[in-house]
Amino acid sequence: MNYGVALFPSKPLQDLANSYRMRYDPHYTLIPPHVTLKEPFELEEQELPSVVKRIREIAKGVDPFPLEVYKVDTFYPVSNTLFFKIREHSALTELYEQLHTPPFKRNEKYSFVPHLTIGQNLSYDELSDNLGRLKMKQIQHEEIVDRIQLLYQLDNGSWTVYETFKLGKEE
Repeated sequence: MNYGVALFPSKPLQDLANSYRMRYDPHYTLIPPHVTLKEPFELEEQELPSVVKRIREIAKGVDPFPLEVYKVDTFYPVSNTLFFKIREHSALTELYEQLHTPPFKRNEKYSFVPHLTIGQNLSYDELSDNLGRLKMKQIQHEEIVDRIQLLYQLDNGSWTVYETFKLGKEE
């Protein structure tokens, strides 16, 4: 089965992202707006308990941190994807790095760019038109992230939460 690790932002940020995703993202119905921390990976059922344990350990070792969205950007020319750019934060980078060390495989395909996708698989003209328009908008949002989620993929391609992990040591 496919699994992944993500963080889901607050409802106000999800609502803002969805106002664009419903028009520009064909994956709109498959998963809510999120920040991917670990791309999809295959896992056998017997491996799941040790992976859950490791994610719990990672989450406990990282304190809650601010998530700041500050502009719209694109991955063009690598892909015609529009996204809300997220300011880098050491805790966010640490989560990503920890989720790419053994027993997890390293993501060799892309370097980590904190973002929240609002459009993908766009034609060049759609990308150019929307990027120009969205760059003129003032996009500012900040919130505190205090949890991450392990997700699994259903047969219809959609994703659902398997378990939520609170960040930081429990008091």
